[in-house]
Amino acid sequence: MPSSPRRWGARGDYERVPGGREAQKCNPEKNASFFSRMTYSWFSRIIVLGYKKPLEREDLFELNESDSSYIVCPIFEKQWRKEVLRNQERQKIKAPFCKEAHTRKPSLVYALWNTFKFVLIQVALFKVFADILSFSSPLIMKQMIIFCEHRADFGWSGYGYALALFVVVFLQTLILQQYQRFNMLTSAKIKTAIMGLIYKKALFLSNVSRKRFSTGEVINLMSADAQQLMDLTANLNLLWSAPFQILMAISLLWQELGPAVLAGVAVLVFVIPVNALVATRVKKLKKSQTKNKDKQIKLLNEILHGIKILKLYAWEPSYKKKIIEIREQELEVQKSAGYLAVFSMLTLTCIPFLVSLATFGIYFLLDEGNILTATKVFTSMSLFNILRLPLFDLPMVISAVVQTRISLDRLGDFLNTEELLPQNIETNYIGDHAIGFTNASFSWDKTGIPVLKNLNIKIPEGALVAVVGQVGSGKSSVLSAILGEMEKLTGVVQRKGSVAYVAQQAWIQNCILQENILFGSIMQKQFYERVLEACALLPDLEQLPNGDQTEIGERGVNISGGQKHRVSLARAVYSGADIYLLDDPLSAVDVQIGKQLFEKVIGSSGILKHKTRILVTHNLTLLPQMDLIVVMESGRIAQMGTYQDLLSKTRNLTNLLQAFNEQEKAHALKQVSVINSRTILKDQILEQNDRPSLDQGKQFSMKKEKIPIGGVKFAIILKYLQAFGWLWVWLSVATYVGQNLVGIGQNLWLTAWAKEAKHMNEFTEWKQIRNNKLNIYGLLGLIQGLFVCSGAYILTRGSLAASRILHAQLLDNVLHLPLRFFETNPIGQIINRFTKDMFIIDIRFHYYLRTWVNCTLDVIGTVLVIGGALPPFILGVIPLVFLYFTIQITQSLNFWVRKACEIETNAVSIERVCEYENMNKEAPWIMSKRPPSQWPDKGIVEFINYQARYRDDLGLALQDITFQTHGEEKIGIVGRTGAGKSTLSNCLFRIVERSGGKIIIDGIDISTIGLHDLRGKLNIIPQDPVLFSGTLQMNLDPLDKYSDRELWEVLELCHLKEFVQSLPKKLLHEISEGGENLSVGQRQLVCLARALLRKTKILILDEATASIDFETDNLVQTTIRKEFSDCTILTIAHRLHSIIDSDRVLVLDSGRITEFETPQNLICRKGLFFEMLTEAGITQDSVTK
Repeated sequence: MPSSPRRWGARGDYERVPGGREAQKCNPEKNASFFSRMTYSWFSRIIVLGYKKPLEREDLFELNESDSSYIVCPIFEKQWRKEVLRNQERQKIKAPFCKEAHTRKPSLVYALWNTFKFVLIQVALFKVFADILSFSSPLIMKQMIIFCEHRADFGWSGYGYALALFVVVFLQTLILQQYQRFNMLTSAKIKTAIMGLIYKKALFLSNVSRKRFSTGEVINLMSADAQQLMDLTANLNLLWSAPFQILMAISLLWQELGPAVLAGVAVLVFVIPVNALVATRVKKLKKSQTKNKDKQIKLLNEILHGIKILKLYAWEPSYKKKIIEIREQELEVQKSAGYLAVFSMLTLTCIPFLVSLATFGIYFLLDEGNILTATKVFTSMSLFNILRLPLFDLPMVISAVVQTRISLDRLGDFLNTEELLPQNIETNYIGDHAIGFTNASFSWDKTGIPVLKNLNIKIPEGALVAVVGQVGSGKSSVLSAILGEMEKLTGVVQRKGSVAYVAQQAWIQNCILQENILFGSIMQKQFYERVLEACALLPDLEQLPNGDQTEIGERGVNISGGQKHRVSLARAVYSGADIYLLDDPLSAVDVQIGKQLFEKVIGSSGILKHKTRILVTHNLTLLPQMDLIVVMESGRIAQMGTYQDLLSKTRNLTNLLQAFNEQEKAHALKQVSVINSRTILKDQILEQNDRPSLDQGKQFSMKKEKIPIGGVKFAIILKYLQAFGWLWVWLSVATYVGQNLVGIGQNLWLTAWAKEAKHMNEFTEWKQIRNNKLNIYGLLGLIQGLFVCSGAYILTRGSLAASRILHAQLLDNVLHLPLRFFETNPIGQIINRFTKDMFIIDIRFHYYLRTWVNCTLDVIGTVLVIGGALPPFILGVIPLVFLYFTIQITQSLNFWVRKACEIETNAVSIERVCEYENMNKEAPWIMSKRPPSQWPDKGIVEFINYQARYRDDLGLALQDITFQTHGEEKIGIVGRTGAGKSTLSNCLFRIVERSGGKIIIDGIDISTIGLHDLRGKLNIIPQDPVLFSGTLQMNLDPLDKYSDRELWEVLELCHLKEFVQSLPKKLLHEISEGGENLSVGQRQLVCLARALLRKTKILILDEATASIDFETDNLVQTTIRKEFSDCTILTIAHRLHSIIDSDRVLVLDSGRITEFETPQNLICRKGLFFEMLTEAGITQDSVTK
């Protein structure tokens, strides 16, 4: 459905971000004089400063207010909403008469025109004046030539012509510069408006729309399609200017050559249908190309976000092959477009020549007395030269229009796609409850099966509500329904007040910690500090290098999982909302912090005590503190009431408690109102994601994108030329030199022809040389066309080779980079290399290079011709003529400099693409020494004096680690935050390389074999459940190695078989990007199923059951023990009960082994392990049981 104006209007305000650049230097253009504006002298300071040092953002002036995004975007959005409303009205009026009226969509073009029409008209007027002045020059030149031929008769009039020529060229230069400036500014504003609208639309997409448009596709709309619209706008005036110039040139040529010009017009008319066919074919190719680009970006986005899984499972070659297959499809389309360009270049070059040849030929045939004079030759050739540019530009603009039409269709398709209906929820409700469901059913899309069914619940204001249930029961979906993120099928939903949401997977911005919490709100120091204290962040701030000014990396890579969740909770608390939706935020923190968060934030004495709080939780001992408990089962509310009511009247809650041992369950049933450290059950999480310990995090900061300083090195251009192929390079140069030499030869031939004609006394003699001259002139044109055609073909072949090689090198370099690179560099920067930079290499760079070469040869040729042909006496008699020619050459040189700058600017893309080539890479995937095919067959893992650090400038993350497992032994690994648990597993996979010592697996030092030989023989269930968009079958078996029977077997073992059988497409069920249409617990189980398929002798469980309920956790643990009974299992402790029955427990502290014994012996020693058990409320009796 089209965009809802009401929805968009609700959030239509744009404003500066607090702490922005309001106080930046005022733009001097505001107070600049007319002269300063025309000559751009107000900008001189920036030019001088840029010459002295590399410019930085702080050196620039602020934008004019009318050019800023917070002014441009809302104006355009308003016009777009008007267009949406007009379209809806048109549909209502035409619906009874025309069924097709419903298929019409709001026009993005109309909205753009209504927003920018006045500035577009202003730009068009500049272009009109510039075009008129461009035709004044040949007319004045004609009079000057006549003056030179009969200068004795004219006296001082020659000075007047020279002065007029100078003034015309000078004014044309000034007006053209103003045209270019306002044209580019308008183009940039249109791109800004489009990007703002795309971003805002993305916030309101329905779930169906999110499946249609992945994050990568939305990025492509913002970059490629918005850029395409900007590029067309910059050349939009050529659509009318080129025909106008053609008509003007033809009318003036008529005055010179009479009806003979009609022959040239006939040539032009003949070429129009040819160009139309080419444009049609280009449109089809563009559609195909955009689809390929969308597929590539979508896959790249998922690969980069799931790069750790790819490395752990050694899947890089498989996904590299998928990317290359899509890339080859792109290049095939690009090759077809290139061959069309060859044909276009042939016609574009031949048209001016054919027009002039046909015109001169017919001119001679019409009247035997028609003789070419210097006046006719130079005037006609000046007009033909003016005609050449619009004839060259018009087909290119038409092609750009065709391509932009496709981009407009794509943008319109996105902007008109289905949104979540605001009327799904009554947000203006006034009553005595904060949230109400009445016979409400929900699904993730309108045609899908109901996920939540017949919900009936009224939640009073200020209530504390718990939502409990097993994996897939619908707990998180209830929160999504309250947020309005699901499609309401039936019933009524009411919500009063603002909402804050804390997701199960914490969302962190790449900015300083304070900005993560404020999230655009105004700083209230006292309340801010209170929030920090309540969310247990003050101790963390003391350890961070810059306190709350410490930069947080992308996805919170430099803080632990528990810290990420506490920052996310603090952001919600600081927002001051009326309703808080908390999706199991306590599951990612350790026991003591969990207790503090509940008491000081969520509970009856916390900051939010007067707010409405809905808490999804697996921690059943919190239930006595709840005002209301909702038990979910298969998308329905199985039971609802207080803790005492549910215990006395139902057995659902009791069923949930069966996941605990008898002592813990009895203890939980006795406690009704008190929570202390011993009643926090053993399932509490120690703390996720200790990738960097805090001492490492102190020195960590997200890497800024490298900004090249100074000019682009010739080595970069050389790298492109090497990829281009030296054979194609030299052939290209030869063809362009030949093309320009022949072009100069044509002009010189006409000049010599005119001189000879002047001295002919007899018509017979003139007729004889006329035919010879015309034939040679035609031959030169044919040769020039062949040179141009050959050059375009060579350029296409060479540019395709360069694109293929540079893309392959980029992809190979990225996949070989260590995981740490992806954790410290924004994914967007990497994707930009594959999108914007590769687009420039594919399409633009070789075009700019060709244009620059042609321009260089043109300038050289012009200087040589003028120097050889201009009579010296004219320079003495009429100095302004020399000045005129100086201006002409200056314009050519300006164009040459501009093209040189474009080459240097676009060469930065080559530099960025090649940037990863010299970075430190991982070890080779395959080495000459390879382990036996059955390795490892025993599963013995031995660490010998092992040491590791994340970076050379950081301290050791693991120190003197020495231990050995037995074959088929079950080892539990525990430790507090930053102890080095996950680092240990990373070292096994050589994600982190050794600084000393070695790891031996079944007699082989793992540092002596290739990474894929190692990682392919190990198995891991990681703590972050990563899924890719595609079918469920593809996510289970991306390499397509296993049968459907094997897939169903592992699904049954993971307790997912019933769920998958309930899906319409079963194994072919489409998983959305990031697995968003599955709960986090279900994603974790899919990852478990994936590991069961890939059965190896060594299994690492890296906190693999973090997001599933207790009962399912017990079933999963039982499955793991059974299916991997003959394997060595290393379990990084998540819930302590999961490692209680381990053969031995390895206790880490600050990167060192402090204890390594059986659980019973460790308890008797009363060391660190015993201390953690005590904090988790696990007694010695429960362990011995």
